[in-house]
Formats: sequence, C-alpha cells, structure tokens
Amino acid sequence: MQRRLIIAIDGPAAGGKGTIALRLAERLGYVYVDTGAMYRAVAWEALRRRISLEDESALQALAESLDITFRREEQDGHVRYRVWVDGEDVSEAIRRPEVDHASSVVAQYPGVRAALVEKQRALAREGGVVMEGRDISTVVLPHADVKLFITASLAERARRRYEQRRQAGVATTLAEVQAELAERDRRDSQRRAAPMRIPEDAIVVDTTGLDVDTSLHLVWRLVRPHLTSEDGVQAQV
Repeated sequence: MQRRLIIAIDGPAAGGKGTIALRLAERLGYVYVDTGAMYRAVAWEALRRRISLEDESALQALAESLDITFRREEQDGHVRYRVWVDGEDVSEAIRRPEVDHASSVVAQYPGVRAALVEKQRALAREGGVVMEGRDISTVVLPHADVKLFITASLAERARRRYEQRRQAGVATTLAEVQAELAERDRRDSQRRAAPMRIPEDAIVVDTTGLDVDTSLHLVWRLVRPHLTSEDGVQAQV
C-alpha cells in the first residue's frame, strides 16, 4: 500500500514557509508541524525558568523533558494550530521578540537539536505530514518525498515581520526588524549544528512580491504530481 507523502519545507524567517505549509497541509488533509515553534517553546521555557542560554546541557535536558504538542483549531472559517507545552497554551508567548533571539541561540546547540529532531521524526513516521523549519530537508527528513525551500528578499521579509508585530501591538521599527532578521540569517547559516542551507534536491520558491494565494498556487502545482492514490479526494481540490 502506498503511504501518504512526507513534505519538507525549509527557508529563512518570514519567507512565507509557515503560512504556505499550514495551508498546504489543510488542503491535503495532512498533519502540520512547525518545528520552529518547538525551538521557541524550549527558549520560552528556558527564559521562564531562568536557565542560562549558555548552559547547553541544561537546555538539552529541558528539550528532552518537554511535552510539545500542536492542536488544530477552527474559528470563523480559519484554521490555526495552537502550541501547547506541558499542558499550557503558549502560542502567543513564544512569539514575543525576546523569544525570537533566544530561540536562535538555543537552536545552535547540537544536544537541543538532537532532542527535538527525535520528536519531529516520530511525528512524520507514518507520512501524511507537512513539516517546516530550517533543516527539515537536510537533517530531520532527508528522505522526504517533496523538498521545498521557500524564501524572499530580506526587505520583503522584514516588511512582513514588521507588519505582523505592528498588528500585534509590538513597538518596533522596520529598520530594527530588518537588522534582526539579517542577524538571524547569519546565525542560522553559520551555526555548528545543522546550519540552514538549500539542499541540492530541493525546489526553491521565491515569494518576493507574491501574495499568499499566488504562492500557494505555485507550490500546489509543484506538489500535486507527487500525490498518490492514498491522498484520495483531498488531492482533487
């Protein structure tokens, strides 16, 4: 029997991969996994417990111990996934600016990554999953059926992230956000554990200047030829 696909989506912060991955998963009836939220959850819990971001062993132990789950919610026709840590909804807390920085620091540690990669692979074992992050195609799911790298220009990504924060009532400037993203790109690409890179067998999708619907349509055209009979009527949407 054919199994449903494993789809890996990578890319830099605010490139559009999260929104595309979520909507693609919904269209296929697949499980959606935001691995970046898992690192954010570890960072948020470390900050809350006052664990030093320089204490790799303590952070690894924390990552191993946390129960991180995603719960699908539908409200007013919109679907979103809430992030729960040890029975507590932390969906908004892990998106705070201080967690942005802390999560990129935490993600540099091999021990933390190993702990979370094990959890991520377990979620994808049976197929029927769209998983997004920065090392999914290269490390977490190197044998994924479809590998996409979603990106956009730094200026475009900064504009998107700035708008997200403005709508959330977070005081910042576009210049500050752009500098923050540039630094995040540098750390992600130069970290010693699983640096972000474009896999040779991944399809690069540049969403600069594209709205969500256009980007999703482009990705759907790339994914659809790989769908199997196990995807049934969902694939015909």
